[in-house]
Amino acid sequence: MCGITGLINLDDSPVSPVTLQKMTNAIAHRGPDGEGHWIEGNVGLGHRRLAIIDLTPAGHQPMISADHRYVLSYNGEIYNFRELRADLEAEGYWFRSKTDSEVVLYALAHWGTKAFDYFNGMFALAFWDRKEKTLLLARDRYGIKPLYYSQQGNTFAVSSEQKAILAQPEFKRKLNKPALLEYFTFQNIFTDQTLLEDIKLLPAGHYATLTPYALRPTPFLRLNSFWDYRFREPDHPVDRREYLEELDRLFRQAVNRQLVSDVELGVYLSGGIDSGSITALATQSFPYLKTFTCGFDLSSASGIELSFDERTKAEAMSARFKTEHYEMVLKAGDMERCLPKLSWHLEEPRVGQSYPNYYAAQMASKFVKVVLSGSGGDELFGGYPWRYYRAVINQDFKHYIDQYYLYWQRLVDNRYLKQMFAPVWSEVQHVWTRDIFRDVFATHDNALERPEDYINHSLYFEAKTFLHGLFVVEDKLSMAHSLETRVPFMDNDLVDFAMSCPIHLKLNHLTLDNLIRTNENEPGDKQSQFFQKTNDGKQILRDVMSRYIPEDITKAEKQGFSSPDASWFKGESIKFVRRTLIDGHAKIYDVLDKQAVVPLIEQHLNGEQNRRLLIWSLLNIDSFLEQF
Repeated sequence: MCGITGLINLDDSPVSPVTLQKMTNAIAHRGPDGEGHWIEGNVGLGHRRLAIIDLTPAGHQPMISADHRYVLSYNGEIYNFRELRADLEAEGYWFRSKTDSEVVLYALAHWGTKAFDYFNGMFALAFWDRKEKTLLLARDRYGIKPLYYSQQGNTFAVSSEQKAILAQPEFKRKLNKPALLEYFTFQNIFTDQTLLEDIKLLPAGHYATLTPYALRPTPFLRLNSFWDYRFREPDHPVDRREYLEELDRLFRQAVNRQLVSDVELGVYLSGGIDSGSITALATQSFPYLKTFTCGFDLSSASGIELSFDERTKAEAMSARFKTEHYEMVLKAGDMERCLPKLSWHLEEPRVGQSYPNYYAAQMASKFVKVVLSGSGGDELFGGYPWRYYRAVINQDFKHYIDQYYLYWQRLVDNRYLKQMFAPVWSEVQHVWTRDIFRDVFATHDNALERPEDYINHSLYFEAKTFLHGLFVVEDKLSMAHSLETRVPFMDNDLVDFAMSCPIHLKLNHLTLDNLIRTNENEPGDKQSQFFQKTNDGKQILRDVMSRYIPEDITKAEKQGFSSPDASWFKGESIKFVRRTLIDGHAKIYDVLDKQAVVPLIEQHLNGEQNRRLLIWSLLNIDSFLEQF
């Protein structure tokens, strides 16, 4: 796990070693175990190393092939690298190290972009062909590892984080206001845009080739998709027992694959089924595994927030599996204390309130260099039934898109956005966020008939957008503490199984009587209301994992990793909210209308509406503007 950088001067001027060093220094937190640079004329690649597999200098990057034709700067873990190495050795390749990095180098040399079909893991890479004078960029299937690129003038830059691109002395920073509108619509960015103009995020499951000399003076950057999600119903009769046994086998295989490491690893352990299942299987190979839980002080919480602290359940599972367990308790005020550092590392907010993840990674990094996470289980196996059940009742695909689009406006309704963006409306009025939403489904068949088809479309949407946003956040906040996070649920074989698993094995209740319309921002115990009615979601996973973890966990209601900020923002943190967003002139009001925003904040502070996600987003964007 590492950080990568790269520069190409398109006017043939030599790359400055000082500039490349500044770029690599900007992401030093991603790799404290070593750094490297390779420069040849107008091309340069940089690297920061977090040594996980083969800790010797043989794993140094950028890595050059034995014939000196190829140069690789790579970030990630390929869990099937040993099998791929054996295949390459059979083809005559000789390896100097025991790293997966060298396997990636020769896999690309031998198979070209076809190699991406063989990689089972997470990766982002820059691969220079000295003979063909071509740069290859790539990002893993699911977007677990980020990769940014930019062109300003005659300079093309690439990096694991935007701050490295900003380290170029000549880079001109400008806020991307259309992307800001996209964020305030979805609390996420679905496109390849970022909040900074001229910096883009390579889409998940894509590779790009840059041929600087092909079309002077404009280089040719071609993006290609090598993989995409495809949730679908099987076209044959289903034997439930066979599906249960296959899920059991694949889940065991996935966890075991991701335990490969030459350093100590641990597991994030909440009170839920996903992390509990990973812990149960990991401890079979690693007795006294280290586990980590982040809880919350609920002394001022109320309603559904009283269930947000899962330390008791986590402690019970730690005792059951005999882990070496560590936990911390977050309190009101911890968010404001970490906000400047958080926004610096996060670079731009994505989904959810992410500061608990920052503290969890900080704690885990004091004990291990690798931690396993349960991310992905919900999105693959239907963990949010109250979200996609609403998709079942519709008139046609257009109606489905319309109602689902309105539901995913997580911060404020459309009617407020124009008022909020009044100062810059002329610059964003051409942005049709409904089209952005619809375009997520552009490659899919829209002639849907069965409820299952619509739910599979919803699972596709959430994996492409919501889960991707979680991965971007998790990467930034774990690497802020030089910590590698692995996600066993995103094993290729397990994902393929989940996408072809029939909906009736994931969700048991597809009748109209069980459809509930909820708003995630609304107060009230919506989750318990839903589960009292159906106890639905991830049914096949619950059944299989009941072999390993207690029944009170496998039959529990869905609980996300969330802090009680709805209470804190109108209680112990109210002074911070008022001081930052109401009393002073926050930088956010350089682009938003304060007169439109403040009444929305006051609705939360007065207990009229639950605007916790909006307040969090305003605070985070304001800090982003201060930092960048």
